Amino acid sequence: LSEPDVSIVSGLKDMVVLEGDDVTFRCQVSHENAKDVEWKLQDVALQSNEMNEISVEKGKVHTLTLRKVTEQDIGTITFRVGPHTSTA
Repeated sequence: LSEPDVSIVSGLKDMVVLEGDDVTFRCQVSHENAKDVEWKLQDVALQSNEMNEISVEKGKVHTLTLRKVTEQDIGTITFRVGPHTSTA
C-alpha cells in the first residue's frame, strides 16, 4: 500500500514581524497524517523546542511558530512534504 501523494494546497506567506514578537507560518497539505514533513530556517532543520513550536491543525494545516524572533531569525523559511516545498 503506497502513501497517497501529498501536495501543498496552500503555501507559506511572507511575514514581517517586529523583533521580540512571535510569528506563525502555516502551510496546508492535501492529506492528513503527512509523514515526510520538514521545516527549515536558512537550510537548518527546525525541531519543536521552547523557541519553535511545530504543530498540525485539523490534520492538514502544518504550523510553525517562532517565538520572540530576533535579527538572527531573518531568512527563508522552508516547508517540505515529500518532494514538494514552499518557502517564505
